[in-house]
Amino acid sequence: MSTHRDTPRVPERGTVLRTVGSRERRSHLSAPRVPTVGIDIGGTKVMAGVVDADGGILEKVRAETPDKSKSPKVVEDTIVELVLDLSDRHDVHAVGIGAAGWVDADRSRVLFAPHLAWRNEPLRDSLQARLAVPVMVDNDANTAAWAEWRFGAGRGEDHLVMITLGTGIGGAILEDGHVKRGKYGVAGEFGHMQVVPGGHRCPCGNRGCWEQYSSGNALVREARELAAADSPVAYNIVERVKGNVPDITGPLITELAREGDAMCIELLQDIGQWLGVGIANLAAALDPSCFVIGGGVSAADDLLIVPARDAFRRHLTGRGYRPEARVAKAELGPEAGMVGAADLARLVARRFRRANRRRVERYERYERYARVLRPGGGRTLRARSTTEEPGA
Repeated sequence: MSTHRDTPRVPERGTVLRTVGSRERRSHLSAPRVPTVGIDIGGTKVMAGVVDADGGILEKVRAETPDKSKSPKVVEDTIVELVLDLSDRHDVHAVGIGAAGWVDADRSRVLFAPHLAWRNEPLRDSLQARLAVPVMVDNDANTAAWAEWRFGAGRGEDHLVMITLGTGIGGAILEDGHVKRGKYGVAGEFGHMQVVPGGHRCPCGNRGCWEQYSSGNALVREARELAAADSPVAYNIVERVKGNVPDITGPLITELAREGDAMCIELLQDIGQWLGVGIANLAAALDPSCFVIGGGVSAADDLLIVPARDAFRRHLTGRGYRPEARVAKAELGPEAGMVGAADLARLVARRFRRANRRRVERYERYERYARVLRPGGGRTLRARSTTEEPGA
């Protein structure tokens, strides 16, 4: 397995957290300022990084998944190799996993991953047994949103919604410093809201899903259809790929749009307008203070964000008579999911360290009592289980 190391990112100061709110908010006030590893699992590669308590990446490595099956064992082996590699040079206290898929409410099992062969996969327990450190598993959009709230574009916001535009659309909700995962752990699947009845077929099985109109797949689909139809507006992009329509990609469309290609600019505007319609719907339902737009498609910057803001204002319910949420581009780029997973893992590291300390303290206390009572044929103290709290 080949790995690639990248230059560390300069650490940034995290959000100062208040003393009220959820367990996640309170825990970060006293969580140990120790390095943890974040893992971002994609369909073709696994990225891992050691992250400090301020969101700074100390070291990052990547690996391609070794075969196309993406079986649980293959991906698990890749994760273990990367973590052990990083552990050779860093004191790793916990590991956080950001997985593209549905993760259960206990954050232990991947219920379903569309790009991997994971179905009700007990990922946390499998990795924890092999790595001998605490492991946390969450949806990758949740981890990205957490990173942007702690260290990026969402700092200081108490009601944040994140939209990740990639192959499809992912999403996450944060309220008062708490990730809203829903009763079963699968909240935030905004990409599968149906916005066009009877519209384009989605791989989820439904028609007219939002991600069929505002995503990387939608962008590429529209460009390829124009190119395949020999549309004169597609002349430039067809020439760039030398007539091979399948070579048209999202990054190429963005590159040509930046160079002034009219068709590519228009396609990004279309994607942005559909993005604005969707976030206006989300504003009606959730009323956040901020929308953070991330994912690979967001690299188009103002070519995408400006039309999204315009459409959002036009479609917002009660426009002109209500406060308007801020729409901001994510700041942490493709590293957000990894950084957020590592930071959330510090919560588990805290509980793990405290639990171990309590067990050691109890053992030492009972041993001390036993030594006092044993001399001279006195009473014998029966030690309690190390999992039993004194006074229980």
